[in-house]
Amino acid sequence: MEGRRFRRFSRRSHTNQTLLPLRVTHLSNTVSCWYLRVWFSVGTGFSLATLFGVTLVLLWELARFLSLFGSNYEIISLLSDTLFGYSPSVFSLADAGYICISTVISVAAHELGHALSATSEGIQIEYIAVFLAVLFPGALVAFNNEVLQALPRVAALRIYCAGIWHNAVICAACALAMFLLPLILYPIYIRAESPMVLDVSSASPLFKYISPGDFIVSLDGIRIHDAEEWMEITNLLHQQTNKNLEDYEYLKVDNRRKGYCVPRSLIQESYHIRSDARNYCPDELSSFVTMPCLPLRTSNDTSSDDNNEKTTDYIYCLNAKDVVELKKCGDGWMEIASNGSSCSCLEEASCLAPIQIPGLTWTEIKYARPLSLKCLQLMRESLSSINSSKFEELGCGGTFVFIGDVFSMTNSVRLTSYQPRWSIPFGAYLPDVIEKLLKFTFHVSLMLALLNSLPVYFLDGESILEGFLPIFRLIGPRKRETLLRSFLLGGTCITFLLFVRRILLVIL
Repeated sequence: MEGRRFRRFSRRSHTNQTLLPLRVTHLSNTVSCWYLRVWFSVGTGFSLATLFGVTLVLLWELARFLSLFGSNYEIISLLSDTLFGYSPSVFSLADAGYICISTVISVAAHELGHALSATSEGIQIEYIAVFLAVLFPGALVAFNNEVLQALPRVAALRIYCAGIWHNAVICAACALAMFLLPLILYPIYIRAESPMVLDVSSASPLFKYISPGDFIVSLDGIRIHDAEEWMEITNLLHQQTNKNLEDYEYLKVDNRRKGYCVPRSLIQESYHIRSDARNYCPDELSSFVTMPCLPLRTSNDTSSDDNNEKTTDYIYCLNAKDVVELKKCGDGWMEIASNGSSCSCLEEASCLAPIQIPGLTWTEIKYARPLSLKCLQLMRESLSSINSSKFEELGCGGTFVFIGDVFSMTNSVRLTSYQPRWSIPFGAYLPDVIEKLLKFTFHVSLMLALLNSLPVYFLDGESILEGFLPIFRLIGPRKRETLLRSFLLGGTCITFLLFVRRILLVIL
């Protein structure tokens, strides 16, 4: 994102140039420069530690590439993912604007660090250049190389390390702002009550059910308070469905599945077929099978498993909209599993479970639609009664069943954890914009700091190494030069190899 800044920029004489005076005539300027030097001295220690850590990650990635070690170390894997790029699924095309803005902020903070550190050491800035690297903005600050070489090594290191240090500070500031954002927005927004829908893709399976401005209340009876819980619960639902399908055939039933207490009168009126007929229910109806609803079993009680896992004789075709309002049975529901209780249906009802097809998850979604102030007041008074007749009659919400891939459902809906206290134009989108900008700035600034810490030609790592190695006076100048070139050549080759490997993995 940025080019070579100050090293060997110019070898010609600059005797006619006016440099920033090394003497400071005012006490305030003296104190200011002293504080800056302390600030950037801390940054020097941080940057050297980062350079050491990134070098170890490079060696670790090379060992993994050569299959010398496994990949069970999550922290090192996370650092390497940050260094060598994220998966394309992380960033969508709609996020390109956020990436560009966060890149401008991160690059500006990086170059400002170099400029401030050089100014505190009395070095004049020759010029500042701004450019585009492919589609992303970049910048560089150029200094007089001869004056820079004349500085003490510690002072030069402060200048070399200032950019990395400022990127690290930006990361810390973004993390703190994200942590304090609910408190900052509290006077205007309510958080963690129910996630609000900002956008629904026209290709989304939920497009005909929910719309922007609606609130997601629960998934399978579990209350959803924010967008993070939405992601967590959908992931748990996916894992639970896969586990059930791995352990049991989809036509074999026991009380560890989701079920509804369906009145026998509704079962008799339903369209049903024999399970061995290989017929399917019409598109507007869902397939159900009978399952036992027994008292909650302990983990040691496995004696009845063989009796419970039996193949049903009939498949019943029912309207899912009518079934979801009925009482739940079975232990497959997350809300039942969370409070440790099971159920039994009344004598005039049977426990029917929807057929789970591999790759498809049966998910019950409750939503609220605050079309009016009365709806909003009713929703906040009693979210648990969202399926009540009063709520339905007012058109303030409802319940529907999603049958399909939960990941496609999750990614097709954009949610925010914040609800505006008042109706403000575009007010619903402001917290989401701030959150994304802080998140992208954190990631871009972190990546910029780590990339510039690499022992690679044309990046800050080269300058830091060249300024750091002369501290070891026991090593002669010629050996230091050889050691420096070895470090840079090895680091550049390994980095290039790992970047190419990551690109090939993405393409293939």
